[in-house]
Amino acid sequence: MVREWDPRIATAREITTLVATLNDCMAVDLPDDPPWRDALMREYLSVIMPGARKLSWIAEEHEGDITRGEPILGMASMLLLGDIGVVEIIVHPSARKQGLGRELLRTVVATAHAEGFTALGVEVPGKTDAVPFYESFGFVRAFTEIRSVLQLDKVDWFTLGEFASGVAAGYRLQFCPDAPPEDLIEAYASAKASVQDIDLGDLDLKPSSHEPDRLRASLATLHARGLRPYIVVAVHEPTGDVVGLTEVVVPAQHPSRADQYDTIVVPGHRGYGVGRAIKALMLFELRSHEPRLTEVQTWNAAINEPMIKVNQELGFIPDREWLEYEADVADLAARLGLR
Repeated sequence: MVREWDPRIATAREITTLVATLNDCMAVDLPDDPPWRDALMREYLSVIMPGARKLSWIAEEHEGDITRGEPILGMASMLLLGDIGVVEIIVHPSARKQGLGRELLRTVVATAHAEGFTALGVEVPGKTDAVPFYESFGFVRAFTEIRSVLQLDKVDWFTLGEFASGVAAGYRLQFCPDAPPEDLIEAYASAKASVQDIDLGDLDLKPSSHEPDRLRASLATLHARGLRPYIVVAVHEPTGDVVGLTEVVVPAQHPSRADQYDTIVVPGHRGYGVGRAIKALMLFELRSHEPRLTEVQTWNAAINEPMIKVNQELGFIPDREWLEYEADVADLAARLGLR
């Protein structure tokens, strides 16, 4: 049975049960990824950016299984951003290919259709059961990224030091744990906004932060979800502008593997070693501040050749495709017999 579920009011046992189900799925779908820990997991599941809304559902064999600590069969969520709903569905390996994924998707689509949303998007790791599942319901691949992983115990730290100091004259690098300093917030947001006209073709399934107040809210949301951000900026000393930045987030839920977020070099300041230097300095700072960290993962569009080259120089190894799919809600509703 599928029912709505709210992690904000769930018991500790329910959260623990959900994490166990997630790890059972991870062991099959992404066996090389670190398992999730029940650390600030309630916050991770429930805290969202101002103006967004999130709904969640669980699938149980018997109502109340999750409350009793019995394994649950699956979970679905939908994050409502603007006019698109961002979907996530997980089904326990023991319950796959029995129609449960369809029932969870049907529940999500019924809600999206009733609330007037026109499109759904989903991120899918390549080479998993999720790929044929979503394609079977008419989801169309809209964007492909390559995930790459850096093993910190294989880093050539001597060469990395040369990279970190190899930026051209006139640029100052600054490490900012938790957030950029307030006197750089506007310049930081401006640097992010400078690349918004560059179309990489992605669906923009994550909340964006390209103006100061939105950026502050985004950073507060990360902290509240148990995701500690680390930032390195490159400041152009003659102007004081932030012309480069890189962001890495270390989740409390899997502290051995960090997530690379944005890396940006403002047009007009490329070709001076800024991108490579800020990412190299970041790795040194992570080694110092996060002793449990063993890996960093990053995602790049195949057409973003300059950043792919930088990542290869640093030692990132391509891991698998990461796919974004989209579908029209009305079409989905028809396919699922909802209208």
